[in-house]
Amino acid sequence: MAGNEWINGYLEAILDTGATTIEEHKPAQVNERGGHFNPTKYFVEEVVTGVDESDLYRTWIKVVATRNTRERSSRLENMCWRIWHLTRQKKQLESEENQRLAKRRREREQGLRDVTEDMSEDLSEGEKGDITGEMVQCETPRQRLQRNFSILEVWSDDKKEKKLYIVLISLHGLVRGENMELGRDSDTGGQVKYVVELARALAKMPGVYRVDLFTRQICSPEVDWSYGEPTEMLTAGAEDADGSDVGESSGAYIIRIPFGPRDKYLRKELLWPYIQEFVDGALAHVLNMSKVLGEQIGGARPVWPYVIHGHYADAGDTAALLSGALNVPMVLTGHSLGRNKLEQLLKQGRQSKEDINSTYKIMRRIEGEELSLDAAELVITSTKQEIEEQWGLYDGFDVKLEKVLRARAKRGVDCHCRFMPRMAVIPPGMDFSNVVIQEDAAEIEGEISAHAAGSEVLSPTVPAIWSEVMRFLTNPHKPIILALSRPDPKKNITTLVKAFGECRPLRELANLTLIMGNRDDIDEMSSGNASVLTTVLKLIDKYDLYGLVAYPKHHKQSDVPDIYRLAAKTKGVFINPALVEPFGLTLIEAAAHGLPMVATKNGGPVDIQRALNNGLLVDPHDQQGIADALLKLVSEKNLWHECRKNALKNIHLYSWPEHCRTYLTRVAACRIRHPQWQTDTPGDELFAEEISFNDSLKDVQDMSLRLSVDGEKTSLNESLDHASAASGEPEIEDQVKRVLSKIKKPESDLKDTEGEKHDIVASKYPILRRRRRLIVIALDCYDSNGFPEKKMTEIVLDILKAGRLDPQTARVTGFALSTAMPVSETLNFLKSAKIQVTEFDALICSSGSEVYYLGTYTEEDGKLFPDPDYASHIDYRWGYEGLKKTIWKLMNTPNDEEKSHSSSSPIEEDVQSSNAHCITYLIKDPKKVKKVDEIRQKLRMRGLRCHPMYCRNSTKMQTVPLLASRAQALRYLFVRWRLNVANMFVILGETGDTDYEELISGTHKTLIMKGVVTKGSDKLLRATDLSDDMFPTESPFITSISDGAKAEDIANALKQISKAAQ
Repeated sequence: MAGNEWINGYLEAILDTGATTIEEHKPAQVNERGGHFNPTKYFVEEVVTGVDESDLYRTWIKVVATRNTRERSSRLENMCWRIWHLTRQKKQLESEENQRLAKRRREREQGLRDVTEDMSEDLSEGEKGDITGEMVQCETPRQRLQRNFSILEVWSDDKKEKKLYIVLISLHGLVRGENMELGRDSDTGGQVKYVVELARALAKMPGVYRVDLFTRQICSPEVDWSYGEPTEMLTAGAEDADGSDVGESSGAYIIRIPFGPRDKYLRKELLWPYIQEFVDGALAHVLNMSKVLGEQIGGARPVWPYVIHGHYADAGDTAALLSGALNVPMVLTGHSLGRNKLEQLLKQGRQSKEDINSTYKIMRRIEGEELSLDAAELVITSTKQEIEEQWGLYDGFDVKLEKVLRARAKRGVDCHCRFMPRMAVIPPGMDFSNVVIQEDAAEIEGEISAHAAGSEVLSPTVPAIWSEVMRFLTNPHKPIILALSRPDPKKNITTLVKAFGECRPLRELANLTLIMGNRDDIDEMSSGNASVLTTVLKLIDKYDLYGLVAYPKHHKQSDVPDIYRLAAKTKGVFINPALVEPFGLTLIEAAAHGLPMVATKNGGPVDIQRALNNGLLVDPHDQQGIADALLKLVSEKNLWHECRKNALKNIHLYSWPEHCRTYLTRVAACRIRHPQWQTDTPGDELFAEEISFNDSLKDVQDMSLRLSVDGEKTSLNESLDHASAASGEPEIEDQVKRVLSKIKKPESDLKDTEGEKHDIVASKYPILRRRRRLIVIALDCYDSNGFPEKKMTEIVLDILKAGRLDPQTARVTGFALSTAMPVSETLNFLKSAKIQVTEFDALICSSGSEVYYLGTYTEEDGKLFPDPDYASHIDYRWGYEGLKKTIWKLMNTPNDEEKSHSSSSPIEEDVQSSNAHCITYLIKDPKKVKKVDEIRQKLRMRGLRCHPMYCRNSTKMQTVPLLASRAQALRYLFVRWRLNVANMFVILGETGDTDYEELISGTHKTLIMKGVVTKGSDKLLRATDLSDDMFPTESPFITSISDGAKAEDIANALKQISKAAQ
C-alpha cells in the first residue's frame, strides 16, 4: 500500500464510520456476485488493487478536511459508490477491448493464411516450405544489423555531387530555429527540437543541397510574431571543397505554410480538417522551388524532392498526399502512435472509446497513421520495441509478413503487388558540441571540500545548481546516484528510493540525487505527480535518509549538463528505473558526460546498452536487483572506468552526423522515383507559347469554340490578325485566314462536321495549360440505378453558362468534369444531354483513375485515350489481378453475424466499367456489403495498398490505385500543367461518393449546391463518422447556394468565394 496512504486513510474512515450505517442507506444494492453489498469488503477486494486513484485524490483531500461528522460520512458514502461505478465501468471497457483485440487477432491470422495461400501458388513444394520458415525465422539484433548494412552502400563524402533536395514536415506546435519555447504546451516539445536539429544536420551532409522544414504559419496575437514569418533560415549551405559557395538557395530553412484559421493557434487535435489546405500550399512551394533549384543546379530541369519525410500522424497524412501528387518517396517517423495511446487510455478505464475520440481525435489520428503506412517507403523508429509493440498494432504493418515479402523480393520471387513498409531503427541524434569532459577533477574536488567544510561562497566558475544539490548532502564527496525524470508513477522513482533506503552498503558508499522537475507547492501539482512526491518524502523520512538524498525544487534546462558533470566528477551513476522507457534520451545525455548507467530492461535502454556497453540493465520491479546493480558500479572502480570509457568511445553513434549518415543510407535504398514526363513543355502564357505557331492556332481555335459573346470573338480575331501581321509570312497568313473562316461558321455547322472538328481540336499540348481558372464539376447526382439524373443536364449547362458570364474571366476559364463514370458512359451522357464534349478541357473518369484531354491524346478516328503520364504516375503499388481476386473473396466472406445465413454474392464484376487502373463491381445488395474502412483494413492486413470506394448512389464499388483519386487528379493537373489548385473551383452536392470528403477541403474554392444530390454513398464509408475531422465546417474556401440556383446565382457565388478567400 506504499504510495497509496490516502487509500489507507479512506479505508480507516469507512471502518470508523461503520459499514452497517452505509448499508442501511443502500439496502437495495447487491454486488455482482449476488450477495448483499458490503462497501468495506468490496473496497478491500476490488478497488484498492483495481482503480487508478489519481482522479479521486482531490475528492479524498476534501473528505479528510470535512469536520462535520454527518457531512463527512455522506461524502465517504458517495465516494465509495463513485469508486464502485468506476470499477464496473473499467471492467466493462476492459471486456469490450479484449473482445476487439481477439477479433483483430483472428482477422490478422486469417489475412496471413490468405497471403501464404496466394503466394504459394507460384512456388515449388520446397519453396512453399520456405515461406513458413521465413515467418518464424529469428535472428539476433546484431545479426540483423550486420546483414542490413552488408547490402547497403553507406553514405559517404563522395556523394557531394548529388545536390539533393529534402523536405521535412512537422505541422503542430511552435517551430522556430532559435529560443525554442519547449514545454510551452504539449505540442511544443521534443519533436520540435528534433526536427529543427535534423534539418540543420542534414543540410551539412555531403550531397544535400537544400532542406525545407514545412510547418504551419501562425499569425496570432497569442504567439510571437516570428511564427508568422513565411521563411526562416536555419543554416547556410555547406561550401565546396575549394571553399566556394554552393548556391544561394542552399542550406536549411523553415517554410511556414498558412492553413486553417489565420489568426488562431490551434492544438494538434484541431488541425485535422485543414490538412488538405496545407498539402496544396506545400505543393505550390515545392513546384516553385523545384524550378528555382533546376535553374541553379539542375541544368534548367526541375529538381524534385529526393524524399518527403512526415513527422507524427498529421504530417504523415500530409506527406502521403504530397508524395502521391509529386510521385516521390515518402518516409515516416511516428514519434508517438495513436493506437498505442488508445490502448493505454482504455486500460485506465476512465473513458470510453467515444470519449477518448472526442478529446484526442484518436480515430482520425489512427486513420492518418494507416494512410501514412500505405504510402511510406521507410518508417524510422527509435527502438526495436517501437516496431514490435507499437507499429505491430496497425493494420498496415505485420512483422511476419514484412519478413516474408522482403525475403521473396531478395530472391526475385513475385510478391503479387503486396507491400509492407521497411522499418529502420535510427536513434535520434544529439548535439555534443557543448559537452565538456574534464579529466582533472582537482579544482572541483576543492570546491566540494570547501562546501563540506561549511563555506557558503563557491567559486564563480562552479555552477549554482551544484550548490543547490550539495546543500542537501552531509558528505558531497560520495558518488552521486542520479535520477532525472518527472515525478510520474511510470518512472518508478519510489522503487529506487526504497532500494536505496533498504541497502545499507549502498547508503554508506553513495548519495542519491533526484531531479524531479520543478515545483513550488506540491498541492498545486497534478494528483499523480503530487502522490509520487509525497511518497518520496515519506520514504526519506521512513528510512532516515536526510543528508543522503538531494531533491531540489527548481532547475533550468541549461542546468542539466552541469548536473551530469557533477555526478560524473563524484564517480557516480545515472539510473533510469522506469517501468517502460520508449527510448531513453537522458541515458544518452548521461553517457556523453561519462556517466555509467543502470537502466530498465524494458524498451529503448536495451538498444542503447547494446550500442554503448556502458552499464547494467535491471528489472524495474526487482528492488533488490536495482540496489545490487547500483552497488556493483559504485563499488567496483575498474568496472566504473570501463563503462565510462565505453560510453565516451561509442557515444558518436548517437551524434547527428552518424544519424544523418544512417538516415541517408536507408533512404538511398528506397525506390527513388520522381515525375517522368517531358519537362520541356512550354510555359502557360495565354498567347505566347514556345511551340510552333501552327499548334498555337489550333489551340486558339479550340478555345474559340467555347465563346458565345461576339465581342470576345472580335478580340480573338484581333489577336490573330496582329500575330499574322507581325510574322509577315504568307503561309502563316493563309493559316490565319482558314482559322478565322472557321470561327465565323455558325455553331450548327460545326456540329454537323464532327469529323472535321477532331481535325481542328487536335493539339500537341492540352489547352488546359493556358487556363488561369478551372471550374470542376464533381456532382454525384445519380438515380437508384446509378445513372445520371435528368436534372444533371440542366445543372451542367447552367454551370457552363455561369463560367462565361464575365467576359474578363471567360477567356481564361476552362471546365473539367470529374466523375465515377468511365469515359464511354461520360461521353454518352454528354451526347444525350446535347452538350458538346469540347466544352470541357479535361475529363476525370472512373473515380480519378483516368484523365482525358479534349483535343489531345486522340487516335486517328477521334477516339480519346487517357493521359499516359498520369497512368504511370498512379501505377505505384498497384496490383490489378491480386486485388480483384482478394476483393471478391473478402466481399463474399460473411461477417460473424451473417455466417448462419447463406446468401448469394452481394457484388458482380462490371467489366465494361473497369479499366487498367480501376476494378469495378455492381452492388447487388447494399445491405450486405462491407464498409470502406473494413475493406481497407482487411486489404492492408494482406499487404495490398489501394483506394476502394462506393459510388453512383451505392450502386457500384470501385477500387483504384493508392495514389489515384479525383482530388489527387486535380493536384496532378497542377504538377503536370502548372494549373494552380488555388485557381480551381470545385462544384459539389451536399453528399456524394465515398471520396466526396476528399474534394471539399483544400486551397481550391468549393461551391456546394444544396438540394441537387439527395442521396450518396457516404453511409458505406466508415463505422465511425469522422466528417468533422476531415473537412472544416467553416472556411473562406467553402460556400454554398440553395436549391434551384441558376447560372447567374452560380456566377455570383463564384465571385463571392473568390473575394472571401483572398
